[in-house]
Amino acid sequence: MSLSADQVVAELPGLLRYALALTRDPERAEDLVQDTVTKALERGGQFRGDASPATWLHRVMYHRFVDDTRRDRTDPVDDEVLVRAVEDAWRDDDYTVDAEAVLLRAETREELYDALVRLPVHYRSAVVLHDVEGLTSAQVAEVQQISLAAAKQRLRRGRTMLVSALAGGVERREATKGVPMTCWSARSRIDDYLAGELSADERAMVERHLAGCPTCPALYASIVGVTEALGAWRDPDSVVPERLAERVRARLGSP
Repeated sequence: MSLSADQVVAELPGLLRYALALTRDPERAEDLVQDTVTKALERGGQFRGDASPATWLHRVMYHRFVDDTRRDRTDPVDDEVLVRAVEDAWRDDDYTVDAEAVLLRAETREELYDALVRLPVHYRSAVVLHDVEGLTSAQVAEVQQISLAAAKQRLRRGRTMLVSALAGGVERREATKGVPMTCWSARSRIDDYLAGELSADERAMVERHLAGCPTCPALYASIVGVTEALGAWRDPDSVVPERLAERVRARLGSP
């Protein structure tokens, strides 16, 4: 039994949702979906039907993403410091949250996603697979290739971290009350802003955000400073050593 193109197409909406939760970036998510579909069709003959198409495809995507993050290290695969901090907080009998504020944030798609993407990837993956895509704990275990007990633990920890992130976001949102755009929306536009490639309206929105946000101006200033420092490496008086010039000439067969 092999996986058909129709079965892959039927799972695309769920794969895109999952990719967005993993990558935090729409363009990167689309690339991940494309890579997953390519691999799935190449390996379609390996599909034996012992797992559902959804489980098999999500497993392909999950491991592709984890391999990528381990290779480029742009997104830690796990963050045990955060896990331990949240676990310790939930073990404290005095720890609680403002349930009304948490639920209010959770009911707003942008706020919920803002909190969700703060979870380490293993836990974020477990929560999305189970609570968004409707996979069972056993299927989550199969996707991540871990034991059922480990999958249940990741789901439990992921949910507690998500609640704590939503609760913590209440204070963060209070600090940026009245500031247009979310911090991520402003930060994801840094390159386009500096390159002058934003529309006038978008540029105005970013500048209004920077004027009122307590955290983003320092990030923008740091990007500018580091970029200028890198540019300073370019010495207009650089001279190519003669020995290198000779090697290049020999390689090119030029006089």
